[in-house]
Amino acid sequence: MADVARLAGVSHQTVSRVVNGQDHIRPETRRRVEEAIQRLGYRPNKAARTLVTTRTATIGVIGTEGGLWGPDTIHRSVDHAARQAGYFVSSVSLDAVSREELASAVDHLLNQHVEGIIMIVGNDEALELVRNHDVGVPLVVCVGELETALSPSDTEQYGAARLATRHLLELGHVEIGHIAGPTAWPEARAREEGWRDELVAAGLRPPQAVRGDWSAASGYAAGRVLAASPAVSAVFAANDEMALGALRALAEAGMRVPEDVSVVGFDDMPIAEFTIPPLTTVRQDLHAAGRRAVRILDAMITESGAEVPPVPELELVVRASTARRPRR
Repeated sequence: MADVARLAGVSHQTVSRVVNGQDHIRPETRRRVEEAIQRLGYRPNKAARTLVTTRTATIGVIGTEGGLWGPDTIHRSVDHAARQAGYFVSSVSLDAVSREELASAVDHLLNQHVEGIIMIVGNDEALELVRNHDVGVPLVVCVGELETALSPSDTEQYGAARLATRHLLELGHVEIGHIAGPTAWPEARAREEGWRDELVAAGLRPPQAVRGDWSAASGYAAGRVLAASPAVSAVFAANDEMALGALRALAEAGMRVPEDVSVVGFDDMPIAEFTIPPLTTVRQDLHAAGRRAVRILDAMITESGAEVPPVPELELVVRASTARRPRR
């Protein structure tokens, strides 16, 4: 830092203020310091900064190794947003989402003196851990939409599921199957309830949902079950990956989409508009969810009272995988 100060012609306190992102520094002074840092290849000593500031500027992230597009997208967004906010990121990936694995991951991160934790795991085990255990640092649970740990609200997920189901009803479909996510996930339950309630509101009796595990393979298995039911003319899948699996199962059963069966997904993965046919789906901004998680955690850590952006609205994107109910 002394070398940077000499090269820039400023005090080492000014260099420290620039490195720590403080305001009230003249633009020309900041430019000289940043050029000196670049020229000398200066990197702050994390251990020394921790001793001086009593802060580690590190947050922990807990995710899974499932390889699912939604959680992986949020994880990348959290990592990028945290670095943009000046934090180091320490990540733990779980082999299995259980209370024991979650508790072990939290302990591992606390041993690294993280200032806060973001969980990209939103099943009941994770929420129970957050509600009933004081981990000693701020903690945010981030799922498809952001959930505050003590007051989860799936109204957006529920409403979007009703919207997707209503779209199929408006096309004349009366036998609408549902490929549901795992029952231990509040998001899956909210989407299933939205599908069911919309059918009931239309005066229809909901069929039994076919359960998957968010993966395309489980969607394929569920699609084979639904393909065997001649009454089903539409399918609402709780995420795009299961919808993609169902598309293959329906094709193998000789059923055309959307001529014979309409299909709706949830998430709007980048690949959704390039499937055959392009997939009608619910769009949610998972990148925004990750950035919002970091904003909330940073406000909790710094006690800044910074304004947090609202949960991004979900919208139905209509493509070619849905059409009017076929005459039979």
